[in-house]
Amino acid sequence: MQSIFRAVDRLSLLAAYLAQAILVLLVLAMMYEVLARYLFNAPTIWAFDVSYMLTGVMFILGTSWTTKEDGHVRIDFLVQRLPARLSALLNGLIYFLLLTPLLAALSWSAWRKALRAIATGEVESVSVWAPPMWPFFLALAIGLTLLALQVAVEGLRSLHNAKSD
Repeated sequence: MQSIFRAVDRLSLLAAYLAQAILVLLVLAMMYEVLARYLFNAPTIWAFDVSYMLTGVMFILGTSWTTKEDGHVRIDFLVQRLPARLSALLNGLIYFLLLTPLLAALSWSAWRKALRAIATGEVESVSVWAPPMWPFFLALAIGLTLLALQVAVEGLRSLHNAKSD
């Protein structure tokens, strides 16, 4: 079981590194747009699409690592007052029994949307540039799947910690 946990952790780390690289691409694209628009008076037709797609992909790819590092914002004033074992049990149950199925369902839906976009050749319908949507949808599906896996792993870790304490 630990080897599966470590594999999911490594995939989350890889996704976080990819999100960092996407941030660099986003900054470069936005710098180019600003220069093109204000220095050469020639705005691009692709800047808006690239910015929302890269931002969305960067965000979703970073969520699994943030979960691994327990970096999401939580309101845990009640949980902090509980004994460590009970707190771990609650976290484990919520992560594994509530959030994992929800995220798995979202992942399933995202995969279906990505595969449909590939099959139909879907393009952005409100954009003059009209980029294909499948790379964006596929990246979202991958990110949601990694998040679901990491949440399941963290839930199982918490349940194990509740049993061990």
